[in-house]
Amino acid sequence: MTYDEAVSRAETIIAQLEQAEAISLEEYHRLAKEATGLLQFCKQQIEKSYE
Repeated sequence: MTYDEAVSRAETIIAQLEQAEAISLEEYHRLAKEATGLLQFCKQQIEKSYE
């Protein structure tokens, strides 16, 4: 996965989480966990670019 793909997916997830009343608690948790992983990946990619 590229940085741009991760950012795009994270943005999609965030939009879904903003509409939390439309998803179950389990789905909310799954999406939040995925978004956290994607943001960690992006952070690592940014840190690598400054090494």
